[in-house]
Amino acid sequence: MTVLDARALNRATLARQLLLDRADLPALDAVAHLGGLQAQEPQEPFVGLWSRLRGFRPARLSDLLTGRSVVRTHLMRRTVHLLTADDALAWRARHDAMLRQRVLGTYRRELAGVDLDALAAAGREVMADGEPRSMGELARALADRWPEPGTRALGEMLVAALVPMVQLPPRGLWRTKAGVRNVPLAAWLGRAPAPLPDDGSDPVGQALVRRYLAAYGPAASADLRAWCGLAGLPAAVAALRGELVSFRDERGRELLDLPDAPRPDPGTPAPVRFLPAFDNAVLGYHDRGRIIDDAHRGLSVAGERVVLVDGRVAATWTVRAGTVAVAPLHRLTPHERTAVAEQGRELAAFLSDGETRSVSLAGA
Repeated sequence: MTVLDARALNRATLARQLLLDRADLPALDAVAHLGGLQAQEPQEPFVGLWSRLRGFRPARLSDLLTGRSVVRTHLMRRTVHLLTADDALAWRARHDAMLRQRVLGTYRRELAGVDLDALAAAGREVMADGEPRSMGELARALADRWPEPGTRALGEMLVAALVPMVQLPPRGLWRTKAGVRNVPLAAWLGRAPAPLPDDGSDPVGQALVRRYLAAYGPAASADLRAWCGLAGLPAAVAALRGELVSFRDERGRELLDLPDAPRPDPGTPAPVRFLPAFDNAVLGYHDRGRIIDDAHRGLSVAGERVVLVDGRVAATWTVRAGTVAVAPLHRLTPHERTAVAEQGRELAAFLSDGETRSVSLAGA
């Protein structure tokens, strides 16, 4: 079985994540290809798409949100994701049990003895009037009936797990600050999430495997589990084995992949890319060694924005008074510093609508 080293996996990841070459794709198609973008920080997906798409304009994503083609909802790993409406409807039921268990993992003591099906029915009844509500408002509407758990536990269980919800615009629009107002997914889209089939064939699981490998492969089952939060999808993987190819990484793990998916030559040059907080390319794996050193792994869960140099996390970045400020994690060569500065200027122009191209690079 062919062994793929970290550099080969890195280049495959960059290609699948549209980071090796910016793609000529509509924003909707890019969101679909990536299987959604993690989006608990509302402005971050705009940078994620700017780094991936040629000529991306923020208004395009805002229009998708207001036009209901893309939604903000809890799904993979119980985190807020930006997903196409079609994927949210198709995938939601397959994540229901995981979402419940993850909320219970945090609030098991508070929710002990609560009939979750009854709570879900009561939550749907409250939301049936069509009024958008915050998590706290929904929980307080039911607190008289369930006073013991407290509004935080009730609200988290209702909004993140029991009642499929979307976060309404203006939340998530470009340069807009707005609180979270929730409405049921079915009410917002005019369609209910697709139910799971009764025969155990798990077609949704199979679709998730294919889509994950298209955007993240080659990858191990543990990587798939880390991305979606589901328990590895063993039945779906088993059903698809005949159409997949296998490799091994340097640790001996089996990696699965789609046979015709891109696996570029490891020597392919990789351009500098600025990634937003919690970017898919970093968080989409259990073994993140293909893109970030173990010494810096904590950055990926701390919400640090990172810069890829030669395909790997080499710096963090933030914006201060309109200036893109870059802090390298190790010494960069003069050529690398020049490339980082140039891409930083492009990012500053994007974030400011061309008003500034200011960048600072620590260690200069």
